[in-house]
Amino acid sequence: MNSIDQRIVSCLVANARASYADIGKIVGLSAPAVKRRVDRLLETGVLRGFTAVVDPEALGWGTEAFIEVHCRGNVPPTRIRARLEPLPEVVAAYTVTGAADAIVHLRAADIHQLETALERLRGLDIVDRTVSTVVLSRLLERPPTPGT
Repeated sequence: MNSIDQRIVSCLVANARASYADIGKIVGLSAPAVKRRVDRLLETGVLRGFTAVVDPEALGWGTEAFIEVHCRGNVPPTRIRARLEPLPEVVAAYTVTGAADAIVHLRAADIHQLETALERLRGLDIVDRTVSTVVLSRLLERPPTPGT
């Protein structure tokens, strides 16, 4: 990725609905040239797609928590993922260093749904124990930007 590609990605992060012509004006390329670069960025996986950014609270998913998952024995990441995928409250999961095997991000409508989701998570055959942290407020959340 060169500096022009980075600027194109920055434009798309700021406004994924911007036209190729508008982006071209910013980066100094024609609309067809921007389209070719965007297509290449999609093909190489730099861009994974275009999406709307939605406020989870507006959809009724305002309660969230991060859960340390400690597995029974040595469980491969693919198996952890397979067990977590069916849980609709799991919005993200990561393997991590340290004592936990994974960190799971849960979102729920309210504390009762969060408790139910935690019970289902704790009931998975791979889970030995969990450590939960409920989010009180979101202080900062920003999209990744190239070159920073």
